[in-house]
Amino acid sequence: MNSNHIKELLDSVQRGVTTVDEALEHLRHFPSQDLDCAQVDHHRELRQGMPEVIFGAGKSVEQIVRIMGAMADKGTNILVTRLAADKAHEVLAVFPAASYHGEARCLTLEHHPLEQRGKGEILVVSAGTSDIPVASEALVTAGFLGNRTSHVYDVGVAGIHRLLARREQLAAAAVIIVVAGMEGALPSVVGGLVDKPVIAVPTSVGYGASFGGIAALLGMLNSCASGVTVVNIDNGFGAACAASLINRV
Repeated sequence: MNSNHIKELLDSVQRGVTTVDEALEHLRHFPSQDLDCAQVDHHRELRQGMPEVIFGAGKSVEQIVRIMGAMADKGTNILVTRLAADKAHEVLAVFPAASYHGEARCLTLEHHPLEQRGKGEILVVSAGTSDIPVASEALVTAGFLGNRTSHVYDVGVAGIHRLLARREQLAAAAVIIVVAGMEGALPSVVGGLVDKPVIAVPTSVGYGASFGGIAALLGMLNSCASGVTVVNIDNGFGAACAASLINRV
């Protein structure tokens, strides 16, 4: 339930279309609803500007369906992240209007048109093709949160000319999310080229000494480029949330 829903409900009561008891019924599970397996935070969009998002990994299909059902009853747009394809297939059988974004491992269900709240464009850049799953998670999330998005994939430092050929696209973005594994050098390079906020996402892609993304994480944290902020390993979702908040200012 977002601010528009609350305003519509209050206006309906004021005009006598909805009774106080009917309005109370609408708000009965506000701000949260106890499903036993989860406490659904219906108040989050009103409080934070973005609805609760379902983290699919570790949840059963039954739990995901129950949480989605509670959110759907309130007319909330739904995003499920880290959802495996086999689970997504079962969820789609219950919610056929939903869409599964396989590359991003995300599922979305829109009950109302996405409100465009971003003032500029969020650009998602990946160093390698192997980083695309995390980059796609960021891309889907940023779009779901009401931002214009675009992407540039496979422009890592092993062939820096590929990135430099996209200078105009980098300069046009309001916020840039840079996703990289291996040594994690790309965010520093991008940060040295633009005057925009750069959000770095280390990925677990790499050989043994990358230590599952720790090498990239440390490299990004030690970036000498000013204006680079770093999120956790493989956290495309978190990067998109931060970029979305920046893009609304």
